[in-house]
Amino acid sequence: MPDSLADWLSYIERVHSRPIDLGLDRVQRVKQALEMTQNVPVITVGGTNGKGSTCAMLERILLCAGYRVALYTSPHLLRYNERVRVAGRPAADAELCQAFADVEAARQATALTYFEFGTLAAWQVFSKQALDAVILEVGMGGRLDAVNAFDADCAIVTNVDLDHVEYLGATREEIGFEKAGIFRGGKPAIFGDPHPPQRLLNHVRSIGAECRLLGSDFGFTAEPTQWQYWWRRGEAIVRRGGLAHPALRGANQLLNAATALAGLDAVSDRLPVTMQDIRRGLLEVELPGRFQVLPGRPAIVLDVAHNPRAGGVLADNLGDMPFFPQTLAVFGMLRDKDIAGVVERLRGRIDRWLVCSLEGPRGTDAATLAGIVLQAGVPADAVERFDSPASAFAVARERCGENDRIVVFGSFLTVASVMRSIESAV
Repeated sequence: MPDSLADWLSYIERVHSRPIDLGLDRVQRVKQALEMTQNVPVITVGGTNGKGSTCAMLERILLCAGYRVALYTSPHLLRYNERVRVAGRPAADAELCQAFADVEAARQATALTYFEFGTLAAWQVFSKQALDAVILEVGMGGRLDAVNAFDADCAIVTNVDLDHVEYLGATREEIGFEKAGIFRGGKPAIFGDPHPPQRLLNHVRSIGAECRLLGSDFGFTAEPTQWQYWWRRGEAIVRRGGLAHPALRGANQLLNAATALAGLDAVSDRLPVTMQDIRRGLLEVELPGRFQVLPGRPAIVLDVAHNPRAGGVLADNLGDMPFFPQTLAVFGMLRDKDIAGVVERLRGRIDRWLVCSLEGPRGTDAATLAGIVLQAGVPADAVERFDSPASAFAVARERCGENDRIVVFGSFLTVASVMRSIESAV
């Protein structure tokens, strides 16, 4: 048996021959062997973008209401423990090691992927706690994701866009059907996208879920210093006004906040919250790497945006910031992403591209990345190559004036590498 968390993480990467192998049969078998049960409300959150922010808001509001909440999310930035949280705190190494050992003993000959092993271990940690609610973030898609082995009392899909097309399908309709798989018959199905794929809607209706759509069943209006949330209760419209903007930056966070509140309204009979809980939760919520602007000069923006829709949101958020004479990008992406689509969304906001290689079999090397940036029409003298995000960031710091801006984006791996370099320099 591995005897440290690092050893366990290394081990579970090797248990299955493939890093991604969608399907629920393996997880269900081991879940049964572990005799896992659900005794508290489960809120499951999927979507192409915004699911991490939505989970963070749900967690913080429920914590402010006094509930003991567990959260499983992925991927992590700096430490695996970030993925498994109880009462607002990451799980300890010893808790995770014991949970991995429990899963290992139960799985016998069943080969689990890294994510499947981690999902079952997270639930094993939760099962040993006195909890009031569990929030689960979908890893990929929904229908065949390991998280979907647990039944949602309320399921949220934040939005649907093109990502992971080799696994989920090449169109929004195909991907929408996969994401709709987390909905359950007779349970609330929250959808925070103003343009739902028809296959998603058809699936919701076919299983008899309680569909609640942005724009018709709930929504929001934004004002300069506050915002208003509304939802439909029967024939009446109920409004909650005078809400402060969430602590998470970016105009898209109001959409995520409204979607989170729609989820809380759907489970209010079991998890009631007050307006004070909501206001405080939105003000206190934190989530590193989502349009995170670090204090000091030059301005440093960290964003894990790794698909065209997220790239467009990042471009809009950068445009809403004050003027900067020069913007430098530390840019690294995985090869299975739509790199050209992300570059197209952001090339008008960036003056110099410091492209960097990412490690691992899915990482894109700097030469390939530079070629895609150049094909988008960026001048050759505005593109440089680096071996790592940390080395690119070091050069960006050297060349930046105090009134300039550095944007680090493209992947969790890119942001994590730069965060580590900043930490080590303190």
